Amino acid sequence: MVMVDSLVRLEAEVRELVRRRALDPTREESAFRSLVAEAITDYEERALRSLVPALDDVPLAAKAMVDAVAGLGPLQAFLDDPEIEEIWINAPGRVFVARRGLSELTTLMLTTDEVRDLTERMLRPSGRRLDLSTPFVDATLATGERVHVVIPDVTRTHLAVNIRKYTARAQHLDDLVALGSLPRRAADFLDAAVAVGLNVIVSGGTQAGKTTMLGALCGSIPSSQRLVTCEEVFELQPGVRDHVGMQCRQPNLEGTGEINLRRLVKEALRMRPDRLVIGEVREAESLDLLIALNAGLPGMGTVHANSAREAVHKLCLLPLLAGSNVSSTFVVPTVATAIDVVVHVELDGSGLRSVREIVAVTGRSENGVVETSDLFHRSGTDRPGRLTRGNGYPGGEERFERAGYDLADLLSDDADDGWAA
Repeated sequence: MVMVDSLVRLEAEVRELVRRRALDPTREESAFRSLVAEAITDYEERALRSLVPALDDVPLAAKAMVDAVAGLGPLQAFLDDPEIEEIWINAPGRVFVARRGLSELTTLMLTTDEVRDLTERMLRPSGRRLDLSTPFVDATLATGERVHVVIPDVTRTHLAVNIRKYTARAQHLDDLVALGSLPRRAADFLDAAVAVGLNVIVSGGTQAGKTTMLGALCGSIPSSQRLVTCEEVFELQPGVRDHVGMQCRQPNLEGTGEINLRRLVKEALRMRPDRLVIGEVREAESLDLLIALNAGLPGMGTVHANSAREAVHKLCLLPLLAGSNVSSTFVVPTVATAIDVVVHVELDGSGLRSVREIVAVTGRSENGVVETSDLFHRSGTDRPGRLTRGNGYPGGEERFERAGYDLADLLSDDADDGWAA
């Protein structure tokens, strides 16, 4: 109890020093840490004279001050834990985390005021707001984590907060092979497919690892090419040298100034891209993506779906949201010729994220159905991660040849069982 009292007193003093010196703890990290060290030294001198309660653990006190003032207070320990990939608050007394794909209820107990204060602190760097007119918000923390908040009365009683961390983000397909999410032979094929300019869609459910897979695929883009990415909120961190990333913007207080994903895609086409990547295709922006890909601009994106074939079907429906003048007679053949490969990822019951199947889109459609071809698949009896070679082949064999790849060798049945590293 004495330690708690001393930390409360010390935090008040640190906050007062920050206010007096007009210091921004998040942007002036070095100066703030010096301030904390100075405050602790002064506090210890007073403690020796029995003027204030002593600090039992000085390093712990210093970290507590940094977490409380510059970080996210009681949530900071979860953000610092590399095994935790997401944090969410259902109520002040119900704080959950996801560790290695599995959720668990923590022992952390917050108050309503603490949740509100933490939410305001999380939204401050992005300038985004929450009120009755905008009860939902997507934002990014200064350290890169994605935040989603919903307020009552959309929720029943309490603020609902989700913080998605970026743990073990793969920069290349080799990283996914090392993590056990993808077999070497499939990784070699996907590496070649991206390098030669095939258009790839990553499908899967929520938290299945779609963004991670998309980021790994970006690692196969030739270094000489210019990449433009469009996202609702920044999540992709491609290692491409020539890269411009753009994110959507919410309306201002007057209800104007909104920039949606469709607008970003259209603007991206004016920026001389060699590659276009859409973080997630949800609505009418799918039409703009298809038109861009159909015009010869290589690209990639993700979509929510239960299978690779369902993802193709969904891409035939989403563009219809763009307007009544868009018909399936235009969309279906466009999907058939614009998309080359679909990679489906999943999160299983044990928390393992892996590739479930890879299919090729042949370029043909009949009776409103786009034809697909099985490249790799995993049956229900296969051990996790094992992909078996199908009997299909992707289109664009000449593109592989021009780039120096032997497509038959990449997909040869004489190699391994689908899992050799």
